[in-house]
Amino acid sequence: MILSPAHRAIAGLGFTQIVGWGTTFLMPAVLGRHIQDSLGLASEVIFAGITVMFGVGSLLAPQVGRLIDRTGARSLMASGSALYAVALAALAFSQGLVSYLSCWAAMGIASTLALSTPSSIALAQVAGPGARRAIAMLAIIGGFASTVFWPLSGALDVALGWRGTLLVYAAIHLFACLPVHLLVLPAQPPAHHLAATNPAASGVPSEVRSRAFLLLSVTLSSGAFVFTGAMVHMIELMRGLGHPAASAVFLASLIGPSQVTVRVFELLFGHRYSIMNSAVFGSAMLVVGLAVALIDGGNFVLALVCILSYGIANGLKAVQRATLPLALFGRGQFGAYMGRLALPQGIVSASAPPVIAAVLTSWGTAGALWLIFAAATLSLVSMVLLARLARNVR
Repeated sequence: MILSPAHRAIAGLGFTQIVGWGTTFLMPAVLGRHIQDSLGLASEVIFAGITVMFGVGSLLAPQVGRLIDRTGARSLMASGSALYAVALAALAFSQGLVSYLSCWAAMGIASTLALSTPSSIALAQVAGPGARRAIAMLAIIGGFASTVFWPLSGALDVALGWRGTLLVYAAIHLFACLPVHLLVLPAQPPAHHLAATNPAASGVPSEVRSRAFLLLSVTLSSGAFVFTGAMVHMIELMRGLGHPAASAVFLASLIGPSQVTVRVFELLFGHRYSIMNSAVFGSAMLVVGLAVALIDGGNFVLALVCILSYGIANGLKAVQRATLPLALFGRGQFGAYMGRLALPQGIVSASAPPVIAAVLTSWGTAGALWLIFAAATLSLVSMVLLARLARNVR
């Protein structure tokens, strides 16, 4: 069976995205304690590496997005894999605060070149009109990163220690991900990519497009605050609502299955309904779930409703971060728009975990939930206004 270029790209990028997320964002959850003990750093510093990665990556995202529009994603994503390998290998030999955070800064540059945003741009270029479905398929595959890498990190840590584990991960990026990027992506952007425009966007005044971009940036960034910050602290939030440790872990573990389920639904039936309707529904589900938690989150059934609503909203948003700008602005300058959108999202994602941690310390679980609820409400209001502005977008 011969796979089409789009299917080869989905399969290859699915593999590299699992590796990219699993060896960076998800890695400290398993290896963090041993890195902390070995380097003599506080736990907050260990997880601050993720903040540094998001922050550095967001600053470079607009330039990288425009560059991918012009040159394609192949060489840049391959370069990102090489830089991941260097950064992870260097992290394996780090000895203190400066070297540790410097390696995370390098991974921030690598993530801008090879993680979620460039992969979405690459798929939009390769898949053409089928980009929405292709991006949904990639999101489904990427959702298994924790399923693969948390147990893998645990097993490698036992066998090789955290430094040996990071060297193995560096080798995977260099000898597996780099060749995959070279093999599954075209050397230049496909011809249909540059000629593509969105009928819904053509002829629309520039001020309307600017307002649409602003609303999209606000709804995605405020949503990123909820999804990044709450995800890191979800178990603690559930415990703060009164659930025993085992129940809190069980509830938090249901986020992954609910994300994957809604992404599969989007893949199978997304062509039957408007992208904007799906986006408004996802934003509304997030507000409803958090409202339920504020009303009586200590009740197990209501906490379950909260978690499932959160997972559904997160699962939809992962697809919509790429498909909404694609629908609103077309494929011709998709990379530029994605890069500009990634800048505020990255800054917010970097700040969310420490901000929510500070609120938890000062005002407890209720204060943190109210802050998260306010951000979710802002995301919903912005999404509703965006939907009114783009009624005919599909």
